[in-house]
Amino acid sequence: MDSQLKRGLVEYCVLANLAEGDSYGYEIVKSISKLMPITESTLYPILKRLEQQQKVKTYSKEHNGRLRKYYRITGEGRNSIADFLVSWGEVEKIHQYIKGSVENG
Repeated sequence: MDSQLKRGLVEYCVLANLAEGDSYGYEIVKSISKLMPITESTLYPILKRLEQQQKVKTYSKEHNGRLRKYYRITGEGRNSIADFLVSWGEVEKIHQYIKGSVENG
């Protein structure tokens, strides 16, 4: 998969994961890795960018005597998912065009 396309999809996968409930980095990686390969070194810059865009918020919580950073989706993050789902229809039309061109080519 093209790296630019994958990058955009990973962001929405992160937001979708957080829409299911608050989570922390390692758990997000485990969940998303079922769909596409992702590492923590890929995830954390994405989470930082989503936080800067106010699509996620963070908080810390103690776990086994250590503080763990959790991520929570915001209203802006939920709006971003909704916009993505609306625009996906346009992506599907482009996909069908390309597929049809190749098959009929």
